[in-house]
Amino acid sequence: MWERKGIIQIIFIAVGLLFIVRLFFIQALDNRYKQEAQQNVLRKIIEYPYRGLIHDRKGKLLVYNVPVFDILIIMREAKIKDTVTFCTDFGMTVEELRAAIIKVKQDKGYSRKKPIPFLKQLSVKDFAKLEDILYKYPGFYPQSRTIRGYPHQNLGHVLGYIGEINKRLLDKQKDKYYEQGDYIGLSGLEQSYEKELRGRRGSQFVMRDVHGVEKGSYKNGALDTISIPGQNLQSTIDLALQQYGEQLMGKMIGSIVAIEPATGEILAFISAPSYDPNLLIGREFSKNYQQLENDTLKPLFNRPLMAMYPPGSIFKVAQALVGQQVGVLKPSTIYPCNQSWGPKCHEHPSPNDLQGSIQWSCNPYYYMVFRNIIQQEKHPNKYIDSEMGYNQWRSIIMSFGFGSKLDVDLPNIKPGLIPSTKFYDKWYGNHRWKHSTIRSLDIGQGELLIVPIQMANMAAIIANRGYYYTPHFIKSIGNKPNNNPKLLIKHKTAVDEKYFPVMVDGMERVVIGGTASWTKIQGIEICGKTGTVQNPHGNDHSVFMAFAPKVNPKIAICAFVENAGFGAMTAAPIVNLMIDKYLRDTTSRKPMEEYVLRKDFVSKYRKTAE
Repeated sequence: MWERKGIIQIIFIAVGLLFIVRLFFIQALDNRYKQEAQQNVLRKIIEYPYRGLIHDRKGKLLVYNVPVFDILIIMREAKIKDTVTFCTDFGMTVEELRAAIIKVKQDKGYSRKKPIPFLKQLSVKDFAKLEDILYKYPGFYPQSRTIRGYPHQNLGHVLGYIGEINKRLLDKQKDKYYEQGDYIGLSGLEQSYEKELRGRRGSQFVMRDVHGVEKGSYKNGALDTISIPGQNLQSTIDLALQQYGEQLMGKMIGSIVAIEPATGEILAFISAPSYDPNLLIGREFSKNYQQLENDTLKPLFNRPLMAMYPPGSIFKVAQALVGQQVGVLKPSTIYPCNQSWGPKCHEHPSPNDLQGSIQWSCNPYYYMVFRNIIQQEKHPNKYIDSEMGYNQWRSIIMSFGFGSKLDVDLPNIKPGLIPSTKFYDKWYGNHRWKHSTIRSLDIGQGELLIVPIQMANMAAIIANRGYYYTPHFIKSIGNKPNNNPKLLIKHKTAVDEKYFPVMVDGMERVVIGGTASWTKIQGIEICGKTGTVQNPHGNDHSVFMAFAPKVNPKIAICAFVENAGFGAMTAAPIVNLMIDKYLRDTTSRKPMEEYVLRKDFVSKYRKTAE
C-alpha cells in the first residue's frame, strides 16, 4: 500500500515540477506570449520623418515634402457591417473593396494581427473626408506619411524619385532600417543620398481596451521615440541655367552638361527629352511610370550618364595633346588638307599648323597625327609597333577619364569604351591589325565611345590646362560643406601642362573665326570645338564643347544633339547661348535663340519610328 502511495506522490510531484518548468519557460524565457498579449492591448504607431529638402546652388527650393495618409487595416479587428455604406464613405465600388482586401491578404508581411496598408497615399483633401467617420469602422487606422513635391517641372533625371522598397532591397540592406511598405530613394540624388535624406523614424505606443478603443499613451510615453528629419542638401545646380537648357532642348534628343572647372560642380544637367518629376509621385506613380517607360523617345533614359557615342571631331583636341606628349607633333607642324590621306573634309584654308587644324577641324591633319602616334617605328614588326604605339596612346587618353566610370554622385553611369589591344586581337587576330585598321579613331569615330558627361569633363580639363575634379551635384549636406575626400583630389592627365595653351588658343580661334564663328557672343572669350558625329542609323549627330572665359574659366560645357547634323549648326549655338546665360544672366543674341527654338528633331524622330 505504501508503495502505491509513493508512486502516486511521485507522479503528482513530477507533474507539478513539469508545470513549474513550463511556467518558468513561458514567463521567464519565452516572451512570445507577452508579445501577443501586448499586441492585444498596444498599437505601435510609426512616426515617419520628413525627408531632407533639396535646394539649388542659390538656395532655390527644388524638392519639398507633401503630407499624405495611408489607411491601415488590422484584419482581426476589422468590421464592416454595411458594405454599401462603407464603399460610399470610402469612395469605392464593391469590386474595388474586394480587390483591396485580396491585395491586403497577398501582402508579403500579411498577418491578421498586423496593420497592413489598405489605401495608400490619400491627399489631405481626400483624407479629410474620412477623418470624421473612420471611428465607425473598427480595425481601420490612419497613418501619416510624406511624399515628394516639386515646385518646378525640371531636373527629373537629377533629383530622381522615391518609391516603396522592394524585397530585393529589403534583403540587401545591412542596417535593417527599412520595413515592408517603407519608401526609399530609387533613382537620382534621392538614391545616392538616401541615408542623408531619410532621417530616422520614431514610434508611439498607444493603449487599447478589449474593444480596440484607444485609451492613451503606454507607460506615459516612456517607450516612445521621436522622429528626426533628414538633412537638407544644397545642390550645385543653377536652376535658371538648367531651365534655360531644358527650354533650348525642348524639341531635341540629346544632352547638355555644364561644369564649373575649378571645383567640378555640375551647373546644369539636361537629358532630353525629359519629364516632369511630379509625374512620379502619389497614387498615379505606376501608371505614369509605365507611360514614360513605353514612350519611344525614352524620357527616363539618362543620356548624359548612360548614352555612349563616338565623340567625333571634339576628340581631335585630345589627339593633339597626346601627339605633343609623345613627341610626334609640335605647334609648328604643318599638314595640307590632303583628302587622299583620310576621310573627306569640308572646304577650309590649307595647309594648317596645329592651331589651324583645330580652328578648321581638318580631318586629314588628324589622320597624320594619329598615324604618327601609332606607328613610331620602335619595333621592326609593323604590327607589334602599332600595338606599342596604341598602348601608349590608350594609357594617356584614359587619364582624361575616358573608358572608365567618372565617380559622379548619381547611379548608373556608363564607362564608355576605349578599346584595348585584346579587343582588336579578338576582332582581327593577334598581331593582325595596325593603324590603317583602326584609322577611324583619328577623328573620334570607329569603336570609340564616350558619354556626354565625359565630353563636358574634357572641356573642364582643357579649361584647367591639364586636370579635373570629380564632377558632382552636392555642395553641402545639412549645415556643412560636402567634404567628401574624393572631391578634393586633383586628377592630373598624363599630358604636361605646357602643351595645353596652344590648344586653348586654337579653340578660341574656332569661335572667333573658325567653324563656329557665327555663334560667337560679343564680349565673352569662348574657346570651343565643333564636332559632327557620323551616324549609320540616320542623320549625323551635332556636338560642341567649350569653356569661358578664356582666362580663369567659370564654365565648361558640352552639348550633344542626336540627328542634328553639323556641330556648328545646332550644338554650338546652344552651348554659346548657355554660356551667355550663365555669365551674364541674359541672352544677348535673341535671333540665335529663336533659331535654336525653331529646330524640331523630335517630330522627325517620331515619324521615322512610325
